[in-house]
Amino acid sequence: MRNVIRLCLVLAFWLGVIAPGAHAGAHTGGAHADDFAGLASGRFESVAGGVSALAASGNPRAADTLRALEQRRLFSDGAGGLFIRDGDTYRDARTGLAATPAPDTLDGVRLNNHVRKALVEAWAELDVSSPDVGIRRQAATALYHRHDPAMLPVIGRALDREKDRAVRSELEQARAATILGQAPAPGRTAQRLDAVASLRAAGGLEARGVLASVAASTAETPAVRGAARAAVAGIDWRLRLWTVLQNAFYGLSYGSVLLLAATGLAITFGVMGVINMAHGEMMMIGAYVTWAVQQGIRMTMPGLEPLALPVAVPAAFVVCAALGVLIERGLIRFLYGRPLETLLATWGLSLILQQAVRSLFGPTNIAVETPSWLSGSFALGGMDITLDRLGILVFAALVLAGLMLVLRRTSLGLEMRAVTQNRRMAALMGIRTPRADALAFGLGGGLAGLAGVAVSQIDNVSPNLGQSYIIDSFMVVVFGGVGNLWGTLAAAATLGIGGKVLEPIIGAVSAKIAILVLVILYIQRHPRGMFPVRGRGIES
Repeated sequence: MRNVIRLCLVLAFWLGVIAPGAHAGAHTGGAHADDFAGLASGRFESVAGGVSALAASGNPRAADTLRALEQRRLFSDGAGGLFIRDGDTYRDARTGLAATPAPDTLDGVRLNNHVRKALVEAWAELDVSSPDVGIRRQAATALYHRHDPAMLPVIGRALDREKDRAVRSELEQARAATILGQAPAPGRTAQRLDAVASLRAAGGLEARGVLASVAASTAETPAVRGAARAAVAGIDWRLRLWTVLQNAFYGLSYGSVLLLAATGLAITFGVMGVINMAHGEMMMIGAYVTWAVQQGIRMTMPGLEPLALPVAVPAAFVVCAALGVLIERGLIRFLYGRPLETLLATWGLSLILQQAVRSLFGPTNIAVETPSWLSGSFALGGMDITLDRLGILVFAALVLAGLMLVLRRTSLGLEMRAVTQNRRMAALMGIRTPRADALAFGLGGGLAGLAGVAVSQIDNVSPNLGQSYIIDSFMVVVFGGVGNLWGTLAAAATLGIGGKVLEPIIGAVSAKIAILVLVILYIQRHPRGMFPVRGRGIES
């Protein structure tokens, strides 16, 4: 009797386990059979379990099969076979090879909310298991923002195999945020304190939000609430510091534009004593030249469009420098020694240039596209460094270095410095001061054109563009010291950073007024600015 019972047990085991496995192996060649078996069961619980098992298996066919299931293109033949439909054809889900199942035997693998939830977890598992570090890091960041307790096993498995330091850090933060997102349970105080410490080290608004909810929860233990409050205070301090540094970076980029504009003013005012109210319009023309070059290259040589901005730099300089020489020869030279008439004449000229551009290009803003190599940003601590603003900083530094080289190492620079310090003595020494005046005005106009190229990347280009910068540019010149480039650099950085740091605190208008008042108070005590130019003609 015992032998009969044993025989029945063996037969039942063979029929229930061995035979289905052998049948499934017929579809797969024996490989990865169990990875797909749950999907073909027809029961929602088994399908959800099969989704999770397939995602964790590392099977190379997992992503294609799960995508087909999500899109309702996965079918079962009732005998353990799984097929993906592509239009009118089918592929074996296990092998990816073409298949010809009998259509009347196929039933779609059905979805419900439980299966959909399993699919969400499966995609997270696949992403954090990707061979691409970038995809794994994006998946870890997504898990950090979700705070889904169901993802804790996925995060744990990912941490066990992850080797990249940055991805591990993101996963640890995701685990900490997920732990704190759960309701507190007895005996887990130490785990939650570790999670609070992890999020405090991570910082950022997301971590602060999680910690603030923990600090306000009455269900938490006093130790966890106290640690969360201290962590929120620490994060707030860091966020304020990074905000100030971020605004300082914006101020540096704005100051770089002011530096480019004010260097031209410093040269013309220092050499010639001319208050050029049309200097802002030279900036505006430089921005429009940038747009024209970009449009011309796009229409004639579209493949070279990424190089439009470098091409626009010399084009804007030449156009604005030539216009500057023309203005000096045709207007300014008749008004030397008459500062009020010069001021009114250049102001009238600025209105003429605005109206001319308005008639040619229209009154609305035009778009100067930023090239792809200047688009985007990168994180530096808690700051977001945009490439276009960083490019303006580098560009301003290169222009200033080139201008220093011209002024100190060329005959033109020597003549301009001599005329700045003592015009009469320079004329007696044989320097043609009218020529120096014309070239100085042209150089100032060219520098304004370069400022227009830079500002076209961060501001709207319109006929009124120059009016936004002319007052600040004059303040930079006067505050730094007329004719001194180092003073211009210091003043541009001071006014740019000071204005942007004050704006979030007291508002944009109040910040402008405060900066203006401070400059006036300083000029009252130091009428020749921070770095006054010295020379016998000036000091007398």
